[in-house]
Amino acid sequence: MTFSHAILLFVAALLAGAMNSIAGGGSFFSFPALIFTGVPPIPANATNTVAVWPGSVASVFSYWHRLPKSARVMAPLIAISLLGGVAGAVVLLHTPQTTFMSLVPYFFGIATLLFAFGKRLTGKLGRAMKRQGPPSLPLLAGLTLIQFCIALYGGFFGGGMGILMLAMLEMMHLEDIHAMNGLKALLGSAINGAAVVTFIVAREVEWPQGILMIVGAVIGGYGGAHYAQKLDPRWVRTTVIVVGTGMTIYFFWRY
Repeated sequence: MTFSHAILLFVAALLAGAMNSIAGGGSFFSFPALIFTGVPPIPANATNTVAVWPGSVASVFSYWHRLPKSARVMAPLIAISLLGGVAGAVVLLHTPQTTFMSLVPYFFGIATLLFAFGKRLTGKLGRAMKRQGPPSLPLLAGLTLIQFCIALYGGFFGGGMGILMLAMLEMMHLEDIHAMNGLKALLGSAINGAAVVTFIVAREVEWPQGILMIVGAVIGGYGGAHYAQKLDPRWVRTTVIVVGTGMTIYFFWRY
């Protein structure tokens, strides 16, 4: 890793941490930076997951008191998130590098669309599913199956995973948006944590880059959370969408 590569990775992680703390979409910055500095696709994805995971764990604690207290709801969703995260990571590790890289433009495109239109999707879904009371057992079973699919995707790649989880959580009749964000953060941390352990065991993490990016992401996440209220969310979202669109076009053109 050259000095210029270290600077690029640190700045990308700084931006990724800041974006994740404000609006999401941080991997639009961090994953391409690893590819640009010569890290192979699958180790790049593994290293990126390790780099952004501490920030997602930290965000859970800020929502801890708002999380649902029902073990009937929490236990199956957390368990299936861990299982799906491991399964997605294992699928990734058994995917040829060239095949994974050919899929990256589509993942970036999907993630960008979810980021751009996710609020409309979750808002419409929430109005359509509006009911009173806790979710029934059949609904909870269906949500657990949906969460497994999201976790499988999250362990494999993960871009736009948060929007997918918000759409799923809209079906749970949660009235408190902070509870939804907290549960999203908790389940996302479980998915990425399971994937991180799998990647570490498989020795797919590039540690010099990963440690540097962890530091950058933590600093960026702290700064992003501190200045979030001073920034216009529309400009932040526009920046993420522009970067996501640019990366999608680049990877389609390059690979």
